[in-house]
Amino acid sequence: MNVDVGGTEAGRAAEAGRAVRVVLADDERMVRTALRVILDAEPDLKVVGEAATGAEAVSVVRAARPDVVLMDVRMPEVDGIRATEQILAGMAEPPRIVVVTTFENDSSVYDALRAGAAGFLLKRAAAEELVGAVRLVARSDSLLYPAAVRALAAEHARRRPAAPPWAARLTDREAEVLRLVATGLTNAEIAARTGVGRATVKTHVAAVLAKLGARDRTRAVVLAYESGFVGAG
Repeated sequence: MNVDVGGTEAGRAAEAGRAVRVVLADDERMVRTALRVILDAEPDLKVVGEAATGAEAVSVVRAARPDVVLMDVRMPEVDGIRATEQILAGMAEPPRIVVVTTFENDSSVYDALRAGAAGFLLKRAAAEELVGAVRLVARSDSLLYPAAVRALAAEHARRRPAAPPWAARLTDREAEVLRLVATGLTNAEIAARTGVGRATVKTHVAAVLAKLGARDRTRAVVLAYESGFVGAG
C-alpha cells in the first residue's frame, strides 16, 4: 500500500486552499442540521452530503467524495464502525473519518479507531472544537485529541507484548519517529525534537505508515500500542 502523509484528498484540499468537503452521518436530523450550520458558516469548510444510517453514509460518501466524514458511532442498519470499514475498504482514496460519540471511553470508540477512523469527537464539543477538529483532520499531520487516543490505545494494549513483524523493517530514525508520533507530536514538533527538517520528518512518517500498513497516524498509534512496540506505561 502506498501511503503519503498529506497526500490524501483532505490533505490536498488543505494545501490547495480550497474548501474542505464534509459529509455528516447521524440518525438525528437536528444534530445534522446543527453541524451543517456550524460548518457551512466557515469559508474553508463545506457540507456536501448527509446520511441518516450507516448504509446511507457509505452511498453518500461514494457519491460525494468528501475529504472528511463526521460519523455517528451508533446508527440503525449499519453502525458507524461498520460503515467506516466499508468506506475505507471500498475507495481508492477514502476520506478521513471522525467518529462522533457521547462518551470518550466508550469501547466502540476504540473499535472505530481500529477500523480506521482518524479520530473521534464528543457530541458535546463546542462549535470551535468541531471546526478545529475538521481542519486538523484535513491537514492530517497530527492526532486529534492525542491524550485520549493514547489512553484508549494503552488500555487495549497487550499485557505481554511480542515484537511485531514490521518493527524489524523500521530504521532507527523511523522507530524514533513512530514513538514520537505515539506521544501526539506534530511533524513540526518532531522536527524540533530530532533536529531534522519538517520535510524529512514527513518522509519518515510516510515510510512508517507504509511499513505498518497504516492509513494514518491514528492507526499507527493503535498498532504501536497493541503490538507492545510502545509501552502502555
